[in-house]
Amino acid sequence: MAPALLDLAHWSTWAVCAVIKLPQLAAVLAARSARGVSVGSLLLELAGFLVFLRYQIYYGYPLQTYLEYPIIIAQDVVLLLFILRFSGNTKRALFYAVTFWGGWYMLTLRKWIIDLAMNLCTLISAASKLAQLRCLWQTKDAGQVSALTWSMSAYTCASKLWAT
Repeated sequence: MAPALLDLAHWSTWAVCAVIKLPQLAAVLAARSARGVSVGSLLLELAGFLVFLRYQIYYGYPLQTYLEYPIIIAQDVVLLLFILRFSGNTKRALFYAVTFWGGWYMLTLRKWIIDLAMNLCTLISAASKLAQLRCLWQTKDAGQVSALTWSMSAYTCASKLWAT
């Protein structure tokens, strides 16, 4: 019974991650606005995901342990592009792309850099959520923030904790 539940947790997490940002994307596209969505939060989240993905690849972990991260990263990039477009900051996309691309390679210049970055991933993830909550607090308006995306994120975190 336990192996079946473990498989269900893994498969359901992958399935949810495949569509996790779609409700957020739909909300931003429908409103043609990114009101209430924190760019800083999204950038921190993207940085954390990229560090985690790079770490997994660097140390040769099996693909099934990090399969959802490339999918989420792609969705985050698309969401970031829409947010930048609707907030009138499209030119910043190139700056962010160059920064993340450079960071991707700098992470593995030395072993201690990737190890330190991975150790900071939990802090980066928490900072991402706090940045979004701060944005919501300041604007006093959820705007286009998707409760469904946040709920799916909570599910995947709980599922990973239980499965691990």
